[in-house]
Amino acid sequence: MLGGAGLAGAFGPSVAFSKGVEDRYLLLVILRGAMDGLAAVVPYHEPKLNDWRQILVPPEPGKENGALALGTEGFALHPSLKFMFSAYEADELAILHAASSPYRERSHFDGQDVLESGGADVLASRDGWLNRALQKSAGIEAAAVGGALPLVLRGEAHAVSWAPSFLPEADDDTLERLMRMYEGDEALQTALQDAQSLDMAAGDVGGDARKVTQGRNYVPVLQAGANLAASGAAGVVVMSLSGWDTHNGQGAQNGVLAGRLGQLDDGLAEVKKTLGPKWENTVLIVATEFGRTVRVNGSRGSDHGTGGAAFLAGGAVKGGRMLGDWPGLAQNALYEDRDLYPANDLRALFKGVLRDHLGVSRKDLDRSVFPDSKNIDPLKGLV
Repeated sequence: MLGGAGLAGAFGPSVAFSKGVEDRYLLLVILRGAMDGLAAVVPYHEPKLNDWRQILVPPEPGKENGALALGTEGFALHPSLKFMFSAYEADELAILHAASSPYRERSHFDGQDVLESGGADVLASRDGWLNRALQKSAGIEAAAVGGALPLVLRGEAHAVSWAPSFLPEADDDTLERLMRMYEGDEALQTALQDAQSLDMAAGDVGGDARKVTQGRNYVPVLQAGANLAASGAAGVVVMSLSGWDTHNGQGAQNGVLAGRLGQLDDGLAEVKKTLGPKWENTVLIVATEFGRTVRVNGSRGSDHGTGGAAFLAGGAVKGGRMLGDWPGLAQNALYEDRDLYPANDLRALFKGVLRDHLGVSRKDLDRSVFPDSKNIDPLKGLV
């Protein structure tokens, strides 16, 4: 990607993607690697919790460095999720636990494919559910932060990706010559203008560019995505954060997972700060391809599971509550005697947001956005 400063000098701020976002914003954060939902949102009311996974459970609410109790529901957020807890308290965060896509195996690649395609099977579609939704919501521009456009945004609707450049910034003279060179080629000229607009909108996110591209440095990734929305460059933004595959030494209140959750929390706080007044019209979805095993493995971590946790944040969210059904952690309630049962379909969450926040019709949701999903009702009252 060409450097933002030089691009701004060459073209100025007149080039923009926004074509009528209607002042509504949707941000999707994909946690790649399968986040342990039982560690992020801990069901302390479950009698079997410590029997199954004691060394992965943070101290109870009220204890030193303890988890953050969510009302009287019996759940608590991991102690690293302080901003998310404050959002829950402010009715700006809702949680869907025991959630999964239709996928029931345990391959990261296949799980992410189903999560992003919106189909019921692996390789069901070459485009993504969010792109198909955008085709039904005329005028909303979309962008992704990362080195390539993720599957969820691929399709006929216009969507672009942004990543920080590894190269020195191009000077104004070079950019002007490039623009003249591309005058006779509409596709190249448009691509250069798109790159310029995104660089300007994403702003200076700092940090190591390679880490941002790979999703290993969460705060700059989320900051860049928030900048794209705050600037009006995109009404829909997708961000990918890798590093959630905690097979070894997962930890409880400290450790690998605690560090990941802390970065996510700091990044979401930055999103709210960056969006400013637009936060009130924003829905931010955090989802992962599947959950992790209920029991601890031999490496003091957790293995690939099924039911996980998803979050809805934003000023437009009717939060301060747990969503969906809770299957419990009793022996006979586990999926295949090892996983949290997937009692809630992530498509119901996505459908509810798309219908009530972006105005996609139920007919389109059932037939084209999530094909053959008529039996999956959208969750109501999310926004």
